Order: sequence, then structure tokens, then C-alpha cells
Amino acid sequence: MDFSGVLKDVFPLLMRGMVVTVETTLAALIIAIFLGLLVCLIGLSKVKVLRLIARLYIWAIRGTPLLVQTFFVYFGIPQLIQSFGFNFRLSPLVAGIITLSLNAGAYIAEIFRGGIQAIDKGQMEAARSLGLSYHHAMFRIILPQAIRVSIPSLVNQFIISLKDTSIISIISLGEIVYEAKIYIGRTMQSFATWSIVALVYLAIITVLSQVSAHVEKRLDYGSKSTR
Repeated sequence: MDFSGVLKDVFPLLMRGMVVTVETTLAALIIAIFLGLLVCLIGLSKVKVLRLIARLYIWAIRGTPLLVQTFFVYFGIPQLIQSFGFNFRLSPLVAGIITLSLNAGAYIAEIFRGGIQAIDKGQMEAARSLGLSYHHAMFRIILPQAIRVSIPSLVNQFIISLKDTSIISIISLGEIVYEAKIYIGRTMQSFATWSIVALVYLAIITVLSQVSAHVEKRLDYGSKSTR
């Protein structure tokens, strides 16, 4: 079978897998943004135990491969719960979303922390001098600016998580790489199939990269116009 024949044959399967890839990534990223923001705020807490919990979470996630995290969530957690007598299983989709959420959440926490640190400390001092509490100043003044600064990095994290779904295919999540492997198992058309998969990823990542660059320029222009 020539390249055009493989393209015609495998493209509908890859598009079906891409839908799963995008849905999984979007769901995971939405959860990860809230998780990352929570972990970031906990990490900035004055309570030492809370700061330690945040640091341990980030350390554990950033220090272990995504593949290990995937196996831990999909196989390890259900086995632990089953050891207490409960019949518990996770579908590949749910396990994939949980894994990507936990993984991206650690990195997003660091993104938000960097965004908060990028805001002039004088703004917090000025807000406190006007009578605002630390929490009010953080949520009304500092966080909105920090989130704005963090948007380009969040788009980049979306790109990373989108590519990371290829690793989640190891637990039979029906995303683009899994569909490609199934097709190759039937036809043995490895070179053409993986070439098409690479082109699909390149097309999507290129579009997202352009979006990220456009957003970054708009934010930079907005910050300059307010000076």
C-alpha cells in the first residue's frame, strides 16, 4: 500500500483518536489549573505543614516519569483500594485525566508561583497599607495580574500535556497513538502511519504555538500601553 492509500485508510482512525486526545487534554488542564493554583497558594501559606505538603507534591511529580505516574494511578491505586475489600477500577480515560491533571498541576503551580513573584512586591505593601487583608490583596490585586502574566506559559503547558497523552496510550486510552498502533498491528504499515501521526501532531502544535505567540504579543502590547 502506498502513502496515499495509508493516509486515506488511517486518517479517520487518527481523527477519532485526536478527538480523545484533545478532550482528555482539555479536561486534565482545566482540573490542573485549579489544582495548580491551590498548590501554589498552599505553598505560599504561612503554615509550615501546608508549605511542606505543596513542596512534597511538586517534588514527587517532577521527580518521577509520567509513565510511572500512569501505572501508579491505573494499576496501583485500584489495587490499594481493592486490598480494603472494595471493588474499584478506573477506566483508561479517567485514569488518563487523573494522571495528566496531577502531572500538569505540579508544573502549573510553579508557573503561578513565578507569575506571583513577577508582580512588584510594592503592590502587596500598598494594598495592605490601604487596609486590605493579605487574602483580599492576593485575590483582588496580585492573582489577577499573576494569571495574566502566566497565560503564555499555560498555553505551553497545554501543548506539553497534549503530547504527553501519547504516553497514556500505554493503558489503552483510545487516543491518536493508540489508534495508530492498532492500525499498524493490522497492516504492518509502520513508516507511513507514524509519518502521518507526526504530521498531525506537528500541525496541531504549530497552530497552538502560533496562538501562544499571538497571546504573548497581545499581553506584552497591553502591558506597554498601560505604562
